[in-house]
Parts: sequence; structure tokens; C-alpha cells
Amino acid sequence: MSLPWTPRSDRPVDPATGDAASALVLPEERLSWPRTIGLGMQHVVAMFGATFLVPTLTGFPPGTTLLFSGIGTLLFLLITRNRLPSYLGSSFAFIAPITAASAAGGPGLALAGVVLAGALLALVGLVVQLVGTRWLTALMPPVVSGTIVALIGFNLAPAAKQNFEASPLVAAITLAVIVLVAVAFRGLVARLSILIGVVVGYLAAAALGQVDLTPVRQAAWVGPPQFQLPSFDADQLPALLLFVPVVLPLLAENVGHVRGVGQLIDRDLDPLAGRALMADGLATVLAGSFGGSATTTYGENIGVMSATRVFSTAAYWVAGATAILLGLSPKVGALIFATPAGVLGGVTTALYGLIGIIGVRIWVEHRVDFSLPRHQFSAGIGLIVAIADFTVNAGEVSVGGIVLGTVATLVVYHLMAGIDRLRGGRSAGELSPPAV
Repeated sequence: MSLPWTPRSDRPVDPATGDAASALVLPEERLSWPRTIGLGMQHVVAMFGATFLVPTLTGFPPGTTLLFSGIGTLLFLLITRNRLPSYLGSSFAFIAPITAASAAGGPGLALAGVVLAGALLALVGLVVQLVGTRWLTALMPPVVSGTIVALIGFNLAPAAKQNFEASPLVAAITLAVIVLVAVAFRGLVARLSILIGVVVGYLAAAALGQVDLTPVRQAAWVGPPQFQLPSFDADQLPALLLFVPVVLPLLAENVGHVRGVGQLIDRDLDPLAGRALMADGLATVLAGSFGGSATTTYGENIGVMSATRVFSTAAYWVAGATAILLGLSPKVGALIFATPAGVLGGVTTALYGLIGIIGVRIWVEHRVDFSLPRHQFSAGIGLIVAIADFTVNAGEVSVGGIVLGTVATLVVYHLMAGIDRLRGGRSAGELSPPAV
């Protein structure tokens, strides 16, 4: 690893243009330590709003999730040899399978599913490291990867509605603040619209007597979070299989992150894609082994890097360490866990919709041609199956909308593309997935 980092001035100048505004601070460089610490904490704030929602929605301990989010980030930096800046926050792709698995066999079974998905992702990362990413592009062209990301968000719509109906007024206030902050402000403040919306909604709920802070007052300031081990049950195999399709959007997110950062710093970072996938997979396995939420790379933090033009991995070491310290405060975890249902309703209405739109953005950015029948049918069928939450039951085996939608998208696309090639039609080749 290239440690320590090469110091740069806090006002670096682009050597090509002489312009301070266009200067980049590269991964192997750093600003002064006070500035670096400030940037690292800024990354924690940027990821915090979305990261804490996953354990709040799934019933996992927030403190444990924060702890392993920080540990996972440091593990990611080590495995990618300090060359790829990234923060590993909680993955929303796991909400539906965790909810289903918890209902079927408790949180231990859900954690087993998280570990399984992480192990599969790490295995795919090993293959990518050995043979490259071309096969991933062939398996998941933009029309497929976009559909899979979109259907995960839209499948969660009923959960958002349920939370919204718990307290419509608080939910509406939370949602309105998120929208207004996102449009009325620029830069970091706009990117923190989720966190600001949660804070305002939380205060509104407290004013209406909807918040019980007794557990917060009783919690210690410093102490270990709540740990829980996964429980693998062969009789619950159908519930565990729900986690397999989740690997696909994680592939798209990680590869997209690698290429997105590469574009921003004008470097070919594709050789690091395998390491990034292995790192995220191992971080997810580690988190799931002790009660934390699954991890993934975060678009919020790419936004911070793009705005500040500071890509120093030193800031991410600070961010990871800060998240670990927060995870070791039971009072912080209790405060997060006390988030009212109305606040969650407002936030998830926005976030789940944004997940769906990220999938649509993949189509737009890669100019997916929807005049082609294979694109129309693979995307349309996959979305309908997921949104309607089609379910197939065979004895004790029950498979839901996300799994069926993912399978339908892949099967329909590759079946139609294969027939099209046999008939001498237009090439089924596609571009690679973008940063998400």
C-alpha cells in the first residue's frame, strides 16, 4: 500500500491549467490532517442518513451496522490497496429479503442470508479479478442491470405506504423537507436532504408526542453494540435463496462505482473491480456474521468527492474510524432506533422511489434502445412481476417478486437476444453499467 499519502497544499493548483478550482487531490495524496479529518467526517454525514435507515427498517441494531460499516470501509481500502476511495454503507437491496427471512425464521436466518450473499459476491469478485469484467457486461447489459435496480426499489413501495399511513402528518413533513432542501440548496446541503428531512421529521414527531426517548436516556454513552450470530437452517433454504438475486445489483453498484471514480479522476480503475467486489463481499460477510447490515459502495460519497474534488483515501480512513466510534455508542444506536414510523414513511417514499429511478437512469445514460422487443419485454415483464410482487408457491417453497422479477428479466432478455442472433438480427451487445 502507498502509505503514507503525499501531502498537498490545502489549496492545490491544477498543474495543467494553473487553476485551483479544477485541481484534483488524488487517492494517494492528502491535504493537511485537520482538513482531511474534516472531509472524512463530511463523508460520514453524507452516508449517515441512508445507512442508518436500513437497520431501522429491518430491525437490525443500528450501532452494530455503523460499527461494521466503518470496519468494512477500512477493509475495502486495504483490499483495494488504498487506490480506490469508497465508503461502504448499508445496502437497500437487502431490505425485502431480510424482511421475508426474518418473518420466516427470525433475524438469525436473515443474517445467514446476508452472509450467503456476501460470500457469493466475494466469489464473483475473485472470478472478475482473474478473468476481467467482460463477462459481467454480457450477463447484465444496461437494460438488465437497470431493470434489476429499478424493480428492487419499486417492490418496496408497499412498505413505504405502510409506514406513511402510521403518521401521515409527520411523514408528509419529512417528505416535504427532503424535497425542498434538495431543490432549494446546492452542494453538500442538498446532498444531505435525507438526513435533514429525518431530523426535522423526528422533531415534529417529538412535538406531537410520538417519540419515546426512554431507551435513549437509559443507554450508555460508550459500550459495545448488540451482536447476534447468523443461524443457518437447511429447512429454510427457500428464504435463503431470496438473497441470491441481490448479488446482481451489488455487482452493478460496485462496478459502476469503480468506473465512476475512474472517470472523475481520469484513470482506468477497471483492474480494481475484482478487488472492490471481493472487499464488499467480505465486508458483508463480516457484518452479517455479527448482526450488522450488508454493505455496498455509496453514491452519496461519490457526490461529495465530485463536489470537493478531493479523492484522497485518507479521508475515508477518517470516515471509517469515525463510524466505528459512533457504533461504539449505545446512546447513538438507541436514538436511531427510536425513529418514528411516520419519519420512516416520508423518507422511504423518497428513497425507494430514488432506487427505482436509479435503474431508469442506467437506461438513459446508456441510451437503451426501447424500440427493440428484447428490451421492451425484458424490462416490462421484470418490473410488473416485481411491482405486483408475484409469488410462486411449491409446497413449503415460496419465491417472491424480487427473485421472480430478476429471473424473468435475465431469462427473457437472453432468450430473446439469443433468438435474435440466430435470426441474424441486431447485435445484442451492450455497454457496461454506469456508476449508481
